Amino acid sequence: MVGTVIEVPAELAATQEKFNGAAGRAFVAGLPGRAARFLAHWDLRLDGPPMYGVCALVLPVVRAGGTPAALKLQPLDEESAGEPDALRAWDGDGAVRLLAHDAPTCTLLLERLDESRTLSDLPDSRAAVEVIGTLLARLTSVPAPAGVRRLGDVARAMLEQVPQALARVPDTADRRLLADCAAAVREVAG
Repeated sequence: MVGTVIEVPAELAATQEKFNGAAGRAFVAGLPGRAARFLAHWDLRLDGPPMYGVCALVLPVVRAGGTPAALKLQPLDEESAGEPDALRAWDGDGAVRLLAHDAPTCTLLLERLDESRTLSDLPDSRAAVEVIGTLLARLTSVPAPAGVRRLGDVARAMLEQVPQALARVPDTADRRLLADCAAAVREVAG
């Protein structure tokens, strides 16, 4: 990366195309301009290579005062809409701290975490499970903000789609696996 020019990773572009079609292509096409706009708006400078997952581009940045942060650029959809409210409710206790948020685009400025530290660095899987359990207890002790989608509602909506999804899966073993997973989710979701 040079200056404020970013290159969108090909893998992110491919997943956006696969899962979001034309909307994904438009999101990817707009990422360089959106990044430049928020780098200027929040007085940030780039500080390393971009990171990404299936739906978001995360740029390591430094704030004007020298504080490391992360600029998260993602589509605004039902998956991302509640994220700022949840992060605000947790306020950095068990989750990344939200530093700033642009509601119309769901662009987030987050505290920067150490991406080199993972649970696989722990001595054994028991220690990792203890960390996860402790973290989940902290996160679930905070009531969900009003308007944030509930996991049970998400699970029920997904379960409604299972019959149509099963009809589209050609492999018998894959259909059986999907049906078994759906049954487990149905049991937990109630």
